[in-house]
Amino acid sequence: MAAIRPASPEKSTTVRKSAVPGALRWAFRAGSWLAPGATVRHASRLFATPMPSSRSRALAAECGDARIGQMESRGHTITTYAWGDPTTQPYVLFAHGWSSFGLRCRPWVGPLREAGYAVVAFDLPGHGRNAPCQTNLPVCAAALADVARQHGPAAAVVAHSMGGAAAVLALRDGVRAGRVVLVAPAADMRAAGDRFGRMVGLRPPLVGRMFARFERQIGVAVDELAVHRHVPALGVPALVVHDLEDDEVPWEEGELYARLWPRARLLSTQGLGHHRIAGEPGVVEAGVRFLRGQEVGERVVSSPNLPFGMA
Repeated sequence: MAAIRPASPEKSTTVRKSAVPGALRWAFRAGSWLAPGATVRHASRLFATPMPSSRSRALAAECGDARIGQMESRGHTITTYAWGDPTTQPYVLFAHGWSSFGLRCRPWVGPLREAGYAVVAFDLPGHGRNAPCQTNLPVCAAALADVARQHGPAAAVVAHSMGGAAAVLALRDGVRAGRVVLVAPAADMRAAGDRFGRMVGLRPPLVGRMFARFERQIGVAVDELAVHRHVPALGVPALVVHDLEDDEVPWEEGELYARLWPRARLLSTQGLGHHRIAGEPGVVEAGVRFLRGQEVGERVVSSPNLPFGMA
């Protein structure tokens, strides 16, 4: 794992256009001018639908000795995974990111079990082994909360990417956890939508219309979901791990969590990107040390004259 380093704000701003077929980008660019209404509807469906590979990868993933179950959450059947006995052992609840799946927690299971924890993971609505569907951040946060309430207060929550934002909303709404580890957490749904728009070639005004459409559907202002509105009130200790070269969720979003969360610390890596960091052995080891109460990472401080700093 790379050494901890101070902020480098110019990093982690690349949008991976190469991951989007050229024909799709051309269609969105043309549709933005020729048929904006239909283009917004199509973009909304694409933005809210996890990639099909989430299911195929979940079905192909090694389950090991996991106990696979199901539960209901707000009209969705959720697939759950458990290692150990969360009714008698302190347990860690794992939340995966967008278009991922619950078994992405596998690199954490062995070290957590050796440390005396049970582990509970689940597939977010529309993800993994669950039925395909469109979904959104509030629905995913509600699923996390329902899984947590079924098992009782967690010793810790470990969350990757969009799962980090879902964890914050769940904690805001009363989910209890002793500690939190966020790996490459996304902080702002609107910023994610802007990155999506640039990636597919959707004009910025239509990104705004896409979010207005979401707000009508979910009954919540998108800006109210931004984590900076919620983390200052969270009292639980947290560790934020983010890579300086993350080209999907910029490092600055992880730094924002660490700066505004009163009892958070930041561990910056370099060269792990957005996906590899979730299972990197060094990151897992640092997370387990943090759960044991050891000091990991650095405290981020800020002021109007010092936007980034370490203490």
